[in-house]
Amino acid sequence: MNNLKAWLLMGLLTALLVLIGNWIGGTQGALIFFLIALAMNFFGYYYSDKIAIAMTGSQPLAEHEAPELYAIIRWLSQRAGIPMPRVYRTPSPQPNAFATGRNPANAAVAVTDGLLQLLNRTEIEGVLAHEIAHIKNRDVLVATLAAALAGAITMVANALQWGLLFGANRDEEEGQNPLGLIGTLLMIILAPLAATLIQLAISRTREFQADATGARLAGSPHGLASALLKLERAAQHIPMQVNPATSHLFIVNPLSGEFLASLFSTHPPIAERVRRLQHMQF
Repeated sequence: MNNLKAWLLMGLLTALLVLIGNWIGGTQGALIFFLIALAMNFFGYYYSDKIAIAMTGSQPLAEHEAPELYAIIRWLSQRAGIPMPRVYRTPSPQPNAFATGRNPANAAVAVTDGLLQLLNRTEIEGVLAHEIAHIKNRDVLVATLAAALAGAITMVANALQWGLLFGANRDEEEGQNPLGLIGTLLMIILAPLAATLIQLAISRTREFQADATGARLAGSPHGLASALLKLERAAQHIPMQVNPATSHLFIVNPLSGEFLASLFSTHPPIAERVRRLQHMQF
């Protein structure tokens, strides 16, 4: 099912870019954007983990720098029956974490500096078990492709905005159809909205599933439940400089302190996640 979702996302990327290209440059523009879409699909599929790591500013974390963290990830990976993922640190004081990669053999887990400073070992185990669960459940590819897709659409919107800024006077002098200007303005407004809707289309049930699988991997739901409450409070008070296109990758929404981001949250409510964890039977 997740592989089908990945193909659907890549198809959606192609259709959107071709539509934008046709809007901008007619048939020639559609062809150019189709080729761009093919290239983005290729790199998005095979290098989705590297794209997510780059978009979040994460850096490799060596085992000698965090031996306890490595021990926890190695133990959870063995329990999940997957290879040990690569480990990264995200330079942010906000406690958070995410997993990425197209499959368990090409996966990575990233934790922020704030996570290691705020949580105790049991809570860290719960968070990492949640991320390992995403890898085990093979839903990280879909989430990472969605991040790349949302980022690409936002970049196109920004390019259109700059093109409108520098090309408006020339268009007026050449007497072009004003509908072209209206269309560009609509694209600038609607493209970021489309990116947000794509992120929201990533089913929230994946978080509930990862919570449940992670709790079983850790052997208890209490560490993850306690961690989620701490992470939610911290995210509301500690800002995180992160590309909004990657917000759905994290265990809690890193932009939850921003009003508009909270209106279009890509995560289910923490209270509901904690309630489900507390009612799990072992």
